[in-house]
Amino acid sequence: MTPIDALAWVHVRDRRLLSVRTSGKAKFYLPGGKREPGEGDVAGLCREIREELGVELDPLTFRFFALLDEEADGFADGRRVRMTCYTADHAGDPAPSAEIAEAAWLAAADAAACPPAGQRVLRMLADAGLVD
Repeated sequence: MTPIDALAWVHVRDRRLLSVRTSGKAKFYLPGGKREPGEGDVAGLCREIREELGVELDPLTFRFFALLDEEADGFADGRRVRMTCYTADHAGDPAPSAEIAEAAWLAAADAAACPPAGQRVLRMLADAGLVD
């Protein structure tokens, strides 16, 4: 089974990780999503973040953070998600839009509110001393 190909923005402010909850879902996810056919990482992630949070990522500041291979949330068939994560500077103040019901700033102790990929990123950030 082909894994879900996803892109994610890892954004930390005040020692908390920005996470979003989609309408109708209980868990908080890393902002981002699936790329469109033929779309590269930078263009796809810029589009997703603009749609979800109304901010513009600066393509010149993209830094690779991690490539994750984790169990996908919400699939009973054992599907995996292959998530390429980046950090990047942005213009604007992130605010939920489109399908996003809520944005939250999470600490390592909030990991249970996230699916496996989000839990792993919170662990990585906590291990690096970047989130509480």
